[in-house]
Amino acid sequence: MDYKKYIAERIKIDGVVSEEIYSAIAFPPNTEMGDYALPCFKFSKILRKSPALIAEGIKNSYDCDGVISEVSAVNGYVNFKINKQGLTREVICEIVEKGTSYGSSDIGKGKTICIDYSSVNIAKPFHIGHLSTTVIGGSLYKIYNFLGYKVVGINHLGDYGTQFGKLISAYKHWGNREEVQKGGIHAINSLYVRFNEEATPEMEQEAREYFRLIESGDKETNELFEWFKSMTLSYVQKIYEKLNIKFDSYAGERFYTDKMQPVVDELREKGLLKESEGAQIVDLEEYSMPPCLILRSDGASLYATRDLAAAIYRKNTYDFYKCLYVVAYQQNLHFKQVFKVLELMGKEWAKDLIHVAYGMVSLEDGAMSTRKGKVVWLEDVISKCVEKAYAVISEKNPDADNKEKIAETVGMGALIFGALYNNKIKDIVFSYDKVLSFEGETSVYVQYTCARAKSVLAKSGTEGSLPGNYEPNAEEYEVIKTLASFGEVVNEAGEKYEPSLVARYAVDLAQKFNKFYIECKILTAGEDEKNFRLALTKATLQTLENALKLLGIGVPEKM
Repeated sequence: MDYKKYIAERIKIDGVVSEEIYSAIAFPPNTEMGDYALPCFKFSKILRKSPALIAEGIKNSYDCDGVISEVSAVNGYVNFKINKQGLTREVICEIVEKGTSYGSSDIGKGKTICIDYSSVNIAKPFHIGHLSTTVIGGSLYKIYNFLGYKVVGINHLGDYGTQFGKLISAYKHWGNREEVQKGGIHAINSLYVRFNEEATPEMEQEAREYFRLIESGDKETNELFEWFKSMTLSYVQKIYEKLNIKFDSYAGERFYTDKMQPVVDELREKGLLKESEGAQIVDLEEYSMPPCLILRSDGASLYATRDLAAAIYRKNTYDFYKCLYVVAYQQNLHFKQVFKVLELMGKEWAKDLIHVAYGMVSLEDGAMSTRKGKVVWLEDVISKCVEKAYAVISEKNPDADNKEKIAETVGMGALIFGALYNNKIKDIVFSYDKVLSFEGETSVYVQYTCARAKSVLAKSGTEGSLPGNYEPNAEEYEVIKTLASFGEVVNEAGEKYEPSLVARYAVDLAQKFNKFYIECKILTAGEDEKNFRLALTKATLQTLENALKLLGIGVPEKM
């Protein structure tokens, strides 16, 4: 049950809708005051009353029932206490009944959400900077599916531009098909780097000609380009599999080649296109933004041109409820310009385009220093995470079976969780030792809690049951309340485009379960207590697994 919704729907405040009351309900800092609290300060101006009087009025008019056992008004807050026995039975029964779907909803039924994320560049390996867009987008994909939306994951490939002419020129001068095939994407990237270091003016001109040949459909140059593209996608697919990432579309920049001219024509017809120093722009000075460049002076398109075409295509194809762009905050201005241009074109759905900005990832040893010319490939970070996880597992449990498989699950989980745990807009300094710690706010801690719960259930040989009218103690009730809030947390994560809320919830639940585990005997408790605590252990395990799955993280059987 969504208790916030249950409470909000039973409160009537003149001039205030139920949704506004719902969003205002929070958890009080002291649980002895209540399980939920409604601050009344924001309603004071509407009702022309003091918050204390509003709170007192709500308390007096609220009928307690089998769900809400007590309502109090304190200093402008209305505090609500949930019926412990009723909440306990309902939560445990719901988790047992729903299992892997516990916390899900149908709030998104009949609505489509497009998510543009990862967006790899053809012929360039993944580096650590690609981690955030990939795992944030991947987690949002899973969260919205869980909330009942139809989700379309889009990998907007970077497969357009003169750099591909440069690559073909480099291959023609220095490449060898057998060596490139053997070296894969890193061999391709080395050719591109060499071009930028050694190219003559004649080669630069040659590169422009090769790009022209790609655009005009020349067979040989396009066959080379498609070969580079297939090697890139083969390479990134292996990384996506490790990160539990999937896409429904790989329509990249090149896909919109024939879809840009209609956009340019529409801009011109609506009087939005202006000439500036030979280039075609949309003037956004009125909106405190620099002009949005649509065509360069030589007639070439730009990122904005292709993004405008892509947004229109996606609306026409998917009729999305929302379209998210999971792209670093450095592109804030670009997306503000693109969204504003679409709005000026009369696209009412421009308001449904959302830039999900995120901070950058770096390593604590400074390996991402561009001044030193050093790039950290994501596959190397993955390998090191798994390698370090293997060392940790071997030290903690040297006799464990399938240590390689456990290390893969733990190492990948640590990498993903490390990028998702903090608010997405924050820059992250990635530390191997920190993310692989069995203590603190890490996926390893949560995974270990799951392994502990599995061990308890395995030793008991049963998953417990609910005794009649069981009254939970303080530690048990803290776990119950946290379990009850999972659906609300998932819903909030979707509303705020913030997977970190699910990651932090998993840590919070793990901490409360471990406190319960330490304070309360399970296997040696009395019959009623034992059965309930085993049921609580199973419910916690299921919920933690559900939360980690939404982040793209698995759970090993043992650790």
